[in-house]
Amino acid sequence: MKAVYMSLTGQTVKFVDKLGIESHRLISDDDIYPIKENYILILPTYNHEGSLELVEKFINTQDNKSFLRGVVGSGNRNLFCISAKEIVKKYEVPLLHCFEFQGEARDVEIVRNEVEKLG
Repeated sequence: MKAVYMSLTGQTVKFVDKLGIESHRLISDDDIYPIKENYILILPTYNHEGSLELVEKFINTQDNKSFLRGVVGSGNRNLFCISAKEIVKKYEVPLLHCFEFQGEARDVEIVRNEVEKLG
């Protein structure tokens, strides 16, 4: 299982590094490719308007949607997990977990367990 993620502030990078699984960071259109393996999305919540365009381009590239197994979200309590919840609703995949900032050890453990359940 691979993690595909976005990170503008570096908080999500730190979380993904702690997960210790293969990952791919979405920064620009150059990072969009047809994925041929199961993956989870890890999405922070930004100012929300337009922040999901790149993620949706990735999901809608060739068969990428068929490999999406779930979404993990982050953010602060003001905008907690909004981006992740939008993707979950739109693409009908499970919300695996939400965490604040770069996550705690417990958050990492929860996401690792969810990834193991997914295979």
